Amino acid sequence: MAEAQNPEQTQPAPAELAAEPAELVAVEQKLAELEAKHAEVSDAYLRAKAEVENTRRRAEEEIAKTRKFAIEGFADSLLPVKDSLEAALAVENATPEQMREGVHATLRQLAQALERNKVVEVNPAAGDKFDPHHHQAISVVPAEQEPNTIVAVLQKGYVIADRVLRPALVTVSAPQ
Repeated sequence: MAEAQNPEQTQPAPAELAAEPAELVAVEQKLAELEAKHAEVSDAYLRAKAEVENTRRRAEEEIAKTRKFAIEGFADSLLPVKDSLEAALAVENATPEQMREGVHATLRQLAQALERNKVVEVNPAAGDKFDPHHHQAISVVPAEQEPNTIVAVLQKGYVIADRVLRPALVTVSAPQ
């Protein structure tokens, strides 16, 4: 059976009652301080979260604009080439020499446009070492030169900013 409790033990002593309000006030002050600190930290967190979200959104918009208009500079540099080709077609009675001269001038414009946009030609010479990162072997032929060297270039390749745009198509010498 459960023992009966003494009523004197359940009642706080008068000295304990006097100390209790002071402790209660201290605890309430501490609680108020902690609630204020919590509100401050919560506000800072929400502001930081909003700032991160805004930064992410602005970055996505900037990336979208960059993708959309990245070609703009390149297209602008190609417009004179198009103009030259249209002008050549507008000439009715051009001689073959005039046409050849116009084609050379237009080719120079195109080469300058590519150069301005960091498009670099890959045109290896015969005898250069075959590089699978910049060259594509179309065939392997017996040749009087070291194995795995270029015998002939069938089509030039191009690199843009150290990235292969198109590998050079080459014929490579066979091992002996």
